[in-house]
Amino acid sequence: MADLFSPTRIGAIPVANRIVMAPLTRARAGMDGVHSPLAVDYYRQRASAGLIIAEATNISSQGRGYAFTPGIYNDAHVEGWKPVTAAVHDAGGRIVLQLWHTGRMSHTSLHEGGAAPVAPSAIRAGQQTYIEDGYAPPSEPRALETGEIPAIIDDYRSAAANALAAGFDGVEIHSAQSYLLDQFIRDSTNKRTDRYGGSVENRTRLSFEVAQAVSEIWGGDRVGIRLSPITRAVGDTPLDSDPQATYGFLAKRLGTLGLAYLHCVEGQTRGPNEVDAFDFQALRLASGGKYIANNGYSRRLAIEAIEQGRADLVAFGQAFIANPDLVTRLRVDAPLAQAPQDVFYGGGARGYTDWPSIAETTQHDIRRWVSAAR
Repeated sequence: MADLFSPTRIGAIPVANRIVMAPLTRARAGMDGVHSPLAVDYYRQRASAGLIIAEATNISSQGRGYAFTPGIYNDAHVEGWKPVTAAVHDAGGRIVLQLWHTGRMSHTSLHEGGAAPVAPSAIRAGQQTYIEDGYAPPSEPRALETGEIPAIIDDYRSAAANALAAGFDGVEIHSAQSYLLDQFIRDSTNKRTDRYGGSVENRTRLSFEVAQAVSEIWGGDRVGIRLSPITRAVGDTPLDSDPQATYGFLAKRLGTLGLAYLHCVEGQTRGPNEVDAFDFQALRLASGGKYIANNGYSRRLAIEAIEQGRADLVAFGQAFIANPDLVTRLRVDAPLAQAPQDVFYGGGARGYTDWPSIAETTQHDIRRWVSAAR
């Protein structure tokens, strides 16, 4: 019987266990989108995860919505990621890259010439985004012209090719959490009247066409996609009027592509798991690939989800920040360290690569005990 610590395959990718490191934005790259050398240690330290989904990474300069986030749209970005993927592979791990366009969740200061963010419709996002000087409300977006959309699909295709050149094992399409692709899916943020708006088929068209384009580069069995049908957290974005029907339709369309996996945020980002409020299993069956469950899973809940067949893998997010050896800690049921929120975004090594493993912690405690005894 499968358990949380047993090996499996995700499409064409063999993994050592069912524990996934969820994509975590840490804002440690340069403003040019080139990743910090610290990222090499950061990801190497966490390579015991069955699969690492690297942090959301901008597919274009237009796609950036937060300061100090990495890119994958030029040669310098590729070279910055190469030592990261090599380090993970040398440590026996597997890593895929999450492809990201933030859409309306952005600010003019992050764009060349102070250009407005783009979105399916000119509806401003709420909350705040992260710019060089701190936090600021998102700027008013402009609606994309129909003729601009093929170029965005090409940006995803090019980013996927760059991820291949950088040595990743695959890619994940970020079609969740109210960013650009999800903004097209939801009728609350998509008021278009062209072939990308109106009907469910039209609103899900862009996510499907992006998945097609990315699969041309990688093959479907090395491509995953992330969805969050009932998440409201990012940008104060209202839900679609019929999430079950809308995302169910999309999952069925995606099922024709033979994707490696479907990764679902089951509820509210950084909030409660609401698996009982939505039929995620229907999406799982329609998509046909492996299913990664995400959001608020404890050790016990993750073990149960795998043993009961409700998920093929389980993703952990914040737990990986302060516990680089999370797999070991979950295996032996050791206590988990907690990271303070002030180290989540921005900065250097503090709160990023300086968390001790359980072995290091134990050795430190033993030395302290011996010293005290003397």
